[in-house]
Amino acid sequence: MMRTRPLKVALLGCGVVGSEVARIMTTHADDLAARIGAPVELAGVAVRRPDKVREGIPAELITTDATALVKRGDIDVIVEVIGGVEPARTLITTAFEHGASVVSANKALLAQDGANLYAAAQEHGQDLYYEAAVAGAIPLIRPLRESLAGDKINRVMGIVNGTTNFILDKMDTSGAGYSEALDEATALGYAEADPTADVEGFDAAAKAAILAGIAFHTRVRLDDVYREGMTEVTAADFASAKQMGCTIKLLAICERAADGESVTARVHPAMIPLSHPLASVREAYNAVFVEADAAGQLMFYGPGAGGAPTASAVLGDVVAVCRNRLNEATGPGESAYTQLPVSSMGEVVTRYHISLDVADKPGVLAQVATVFAEHGVSIDTVRQKGKDGEASLVVVTHRAPDAALSGTVEALRKLDTVRGVASIMRVEGE
Repeated sequence: MMRTRPLKVALLGCGVVGSEVARIMTTHADDLAARIGAPVELAGVAVRRPDKVREGIPAELITTDATALVKRGDIDVIVEVIGGVEPARTLITTAFEHGASVVSANKALLAQDGANLYAAAQEHGQDLYYEAAVAGAIPLIRPLRESLAGDKINRVMGIVNGTTNFILDKMDTSGAGYSEALDEATALGYAEADPTADVEGFDAAAKAAILAGIAFHTRVRLDDVYREGMTEVTAADFASAKQMGCTIKLLAICERAADGESVTARVHPAMIPLSHPLASVREAYNAVFVEADAAGQLMFYGPGAGGAPTASAVLGDVVAVCRNRLNEATGPGESAYTQLPVSSMGEVVTRYHISLDVADKPGVLAQVATVFAEHGVSIDTVRQKGKDGEASLVVVTHRAPDAALSGTVEALRKLDTVRGVASIMRVEGE
């Protein structure tokens, strides 16, 4: 039997995502009520610009006083889609204090201060759900923390930023340079006017921190994530990748160490074989590849951003939280029982693809090989091409600690016969 008194939902923010949440709540009201077991009512919307026309939202629901909205005491679920650390953090904790559960899409806040938010939710007996914080519409957070809760996850590797994937895909398929591809992404609305958060990997790093924390049941903060952007990737890098049967993606990689005693989280561009499922992810789509002991290899794929896809994830959480409230229960909280240390990037075992500009004369390859040997790095393949006293040397290594590989590159730069290091890229997914 359906309860007649509605569950009240309030929105913090009514931009691209918030407006879609409000629209779907209105147009699918009957379906949502049937799935929850009670009607849901939009009870308030906090915005910065109250004079802006918001189709389908009654004017009396609009307020600029977000603090008063979360303190009302009659709100069941607060949906936070304003982003940023403050005032979102204070508003969320205030909502918990006044009896509301929270659904958030705020990856930056969760990556920086997720532990304290979990603690506040637990203290006040409320839910904190955030499916929309990583990979948009793709069901990922709930499968990791619920469906795979009985398994041991060893690796999570994925494309979690649509803007960067669009740019790299265009560079790969059209031969465009980075600037040209970025301009196209901006014109199509995939890239912001200031794309720094995307192309320098900050957005992906926040998502990596969240994924690592859930996958490995340990606390991983944004500061723990190694980050490299993709602005230095060139058409020449893609040409080299194709010679190896690879393409290039900006990857978020979360790994459990081979001995199980530590974890790592990192974001950087990498070459991956064309045979790997992530290599075929095109345009602005996201995909995440999970490796677990019992389940084996799983892949989650779909649109990673946009108003409607992200709203879909938000409303999935709203339904779950509303069901919990009807049952006077809460969903899963923080699981950080392993308390595993997060290793530095230097301890990660990786492979390198290194392109060197060298003098075209006898003995150069021997000098280069000696440097690799001195740093304990084994060479897998070498390609050399020379003309008119100049040559290029492409070296692909076997797996070694990243610190040893970085040290090798620095030593190579000091050789008189090495004119410059044209590019360095890690190789993943093999």
